Amino acid sequence: MTNTPAIIKIPAFSVAGIAVRTRNSEEMNPAIARLGGLWNRFFSQSWERKLPSRGDDGRIFGVYSGYESNEHGAFDVTAGVAVADPDGAQAVPGASRVDIQAGDYLVFTGQGDMPQMVIDTWVRIWHYFAENPQVQRRFGTDFEAYEGPDQVAIHIGVLLQN
Repeated sequence: MTNTPAIIKIPAFSVAGIAVRTRNSEEMNPAIARLGGLWNRFFSQSWERKLPSRGDDGRIFGVYSGYESNEHGAFDVTAGVAVADPDGAQAVPGASRVDIQAGDYLVFTGQGDMPQMVIDTWVRIWHYFAENPQVQRRFGTDFEAYEGPDQVAIHIGVLLQN
C-alpha cells in the first residue's frame, strides 16, 4: 500500500445508523473501548437492513463527527449506511443520522483482515499528518467506506491551501 493518499472532492450526503461518543485514548484501553461494541451491535442487530431508503451502493460507513477539538478530544462515531432520505432514519427507534460535509478529502485505502486492517490504516493516517504538518485536517466529518469485508477507504476532511 502506498502512503500517498488521493485527494477527492465529496458532495454532501447523509448516513443513518447507531452512534457512540468516544476518544482515541479510550479506544486504546480494551476495558473502556466502545468501537468494537458499536460494530458488534450494528451487525448482530442487522442495522444495515433496518434503515429505510438505503443508498444504492450498499456500502457500510463509519462516520467520525462532532469533534470536541482534534484527534485528542472526544468525537462521535456512527456505524451506518448512506440514506437517500435523510429524514427517514427518524422512523427507526434508536437510529441517528449524521450529515457528511461536502469538501476536499484525502483518501487512504486499506486491505486485509478486520479489524487490524482498519487499525493499520489509521496508523498510516496519523503518520501522514505527523510527517505533513502543512496539510490541515478539518475535524468536521471523516468517514470509513467499506468496499467489502476486507477493504476500506478512509476519507479525512482537509483544508487545501490555494
